[in-house]
Amino acid sequence: MAHQIENMAFVGSTPWHGLGNKLSRHQPLEVWQHEAGMNWHIEESPVRFLSDSAAHLGSIHTFPDQKVLYRSDTKAPLSVVSQRYKVVQPFDVIEFYRDLTEYAGFELETAGVLKGGRKFWALARTGQASVLKGNDLVNGYLLLATSCDGSLATVATPTTVRVVCNNTLAIALDGSAQSIRVPHSTEFDAQAVKRQLGVSVAQWDDFMYRMKTLSQRKVNSGEALGYFLQVICDADQDVDDRRELNQHRALQKVQDLFAGKGRGSQLESAHNTAWGLLNAVTEYVDHDKRARSVDHRLDSAWFGQGASLKQKALDQAMALVA
Repeated sequence: MAHQIENMAFVGSTPWHGLGNKLSRHQPLEVWQHEAGMNWHIEESPVRFLSDSAAHLGSIHTFPDQKVLYRSDTKAPLSVVSQRYKVVQPFDVIEFYRDLTEYAGFELETAGVLKGGRKFWALARTGQASVLKGNDLVNGYLLLATSCDGSLATVATPTTVRVVCNNTLAIALDGSAQSIRVPHSTEFDAQAVKRQLGVSVAQWDDFMYRMKTLSQRKVNSGEALGYFLQVICDADQDVDDRRELNQHRALQKVQDLFAGKGRGSQLESAHNTAWGLLNAVTEYVDHDKRARSVDHRLDSAWFGQGASLKQKALDQAMALVA
């Protein structure tokens, strides 16, 4: 099956999605741009069409309110958008990290292009880390992603990765993600975004304190079942037979992951704790949730239904320690 991922690069161990070109550490951003398949730019063209009316047969007209975006290298069309749409280039996403990697101790770990160029991202390790009971290491990252088809604003998201299982989770406090969103109706100002992120990144300690609280909250079998029912099954919506079957499979899978089959589920931090409940869901989304391909799963886990499910799992877990 064809991948959504056009190209991708990474350093260190193979990412959880198992895709990409491996680089040695501390490569120049220009190398990242090339190896991640981001060494092209987005061109713009007016929308034109041919008339087939008898009076104007074969005449070319323009539609001034919209424009076509296309790749400079392959000339492949990417989308038709409003004239007000502000483009963020693949180069801009890589360049965002230049001062962070040169002066702030960040290190790029993965970058790439999804859906033929319609989405692209870069992920850098921030240098922040915390260890929960049982040597359960959690590292801090910063994800910057955007689209050129209107499916995603330009979003900078502080993110955690649990090392034992490569589970990813966006940092959220008080029920809201700490991401900075720049709609394509406005210009992307990288320095302004980084100034705003200064507050979010500084909240690492607060977020990890809450995760430690989850690791100390013991849960019994009834609480675990209630948690998974709340997260996986939506009692307020009517479901057809197929969706009910999918929910049943998902419910069984997360229960199995929590009960000992999940990566790191036997660590002291996760065994029969609220932290274990949360990681059963994040592992399910990142590694096991049904998807047309591995890269479809990545797209969902970071930007789509999977990301929403992980946020719901975090909210329900925090309710256990409220």
